[in-house]
Amino acid sequence: MGYKYEMGQKAYIKLVLHALKHKTSAINGILLGRLPNNNDNNSVVEIVDSVPLSHSQIPLLPTLEIALIQIEEHFGAEGISVVGYYHANERFDDFELGNVAKRIGDHIFRYFPHAPLLLLDNKKLEALLKGNDRNPVVQLYTRDASKSWRQDASCQLTMKEPSANIVLMDYISTEKWQDIVDFDDHLDDISKDWLNTDLLK
Repeated sequence: MGYKYEMGQKAYIKLVLHALKHKTSAINGILLGRLPNNNDNNSVVEIVDSVPLSHSQIPLLPTLEIALIQIEEHFGAEGISVVGYYHANERFDDFELGNVAKRIGDHIFRYFPHAPLLLLDNKKLEALLKGNDRNPVVQLYTRDASKSWRQDASCQLTMKEPSANIVLMDYISTEKWQDIVDFDDHLDDISKDWLNTDLLK
């Protein structure tokens, strides 16, 4: 049986704003949420937040490790865990899940063996910006028994709030994406808030 993934509005909007801020760079981040009860037959992974990581040093695992330690320290006390990974490719016309994304996805998989990997779908994002689509602008990948990342029809991604794209468009129209801070920005200037505490207020 495939897992179901339910994505909250906050996690989703931060992911897309991160990609819009760095349109000509590959970007990535961590998905945070609550792990399902192993005894629960309705296995739903709740994705409640996302932490933007990088827009320049994506292949560097040491940077990823530093970020993961800080993320775990901050969110662990709240009962929130690392549950997945998101990625957007550098080129707008690149719709493939590349080796770097897969490698980092494998790393996150060690934290949670049902971790989803979300790849930003630029075609869907373009359709959303034109007002032609209301579907999530990400593709869901999960790792199968052969350790390959695939789009599996038995695994579903749904939005917790059906109006998430409408709210997202409001943030885009006010250019809120300019305010998002990723971990790269924080390492350059530690006064910048990688938690983006006030971003969506």
